[in-house]
Amino acid sequence: MAHIVPAMSIAWVTFDCYGTLIDWEGGVFTALLPLLPPGLDRDDLARRYIAAEAAVEGGPYAPYREVLDRAGRAVLADLGRPVGADLPCPLPDSLAEWLPFPEVPTALRALRERGLRLAILSNVDRDLIASSIARLQIKPDLVVTAEDCHSYKPAHGHWRRFERDTGAGPEATIHVAASQYHDIVPATALGYRTVYVNRHADRVGDVEPTAQIPDLSSLPETIARHS
Repeated sequence: MAHIVPAMSIAWVTFDCYGTLIDWEGGVFTALLPLLPPGLDRDDLARRYIAAEAAVEGGPYAPYREVLDRAGRAVLADLGRPVGADLPCPLPDSLAEWLPFPEVPTALRALRERGLRLAILSNVDRDLIASSIARLQIKPDLVVTAEDCHSYKPAHGHWRRFERDTGAGPEATIHVAASQYHDIVPATALGYRTVYVNRHADRVGDVEPTAQIPDLSSLPETIARHS
């Protein structure tokens, strides 16, 4: 059962990064495309990669570069296109080229102009996320990575670190994310209001988000309604 925290006016908006702000599916597909068997589409690859990455992250903590390498190799091996042990997997170095969704920079600027503080809670390493933040065209007030926590969402380490570093908590914060498993479920359990960015029109599971939007275009107005 979720821990209910009395809501105050929202001061902080926390975000997942990849899938919410940055198009990781497009980035992974582009990076692996030369190695993929003919006919494999982006959605199928995304499902395979999500499962492979979750399996890696479910074990002992490893830097996200290693997660990308191991998950990418596992997917390609499963597809009958293994990467030789003496060759690099293209995923880790590709992340710097992954692009934001088109509406994201405008939405982030609108939130900042309304006086809200922005934080990113992401399952990556600090050096990797730096390249993505540069593409967002706005610098967040705080970044919490898996490298900082030595854990991966849906574990609660990112939110605990956010609370420790800001002194803020669920009562004045809303969390925005595109993954029910990694973000909406654990954030709700901790008492946070949530906005589910449902880019694929997926079925909502047992945990109901505070709000649901198809992309970030309407996020500033959505947050205003829940402040």
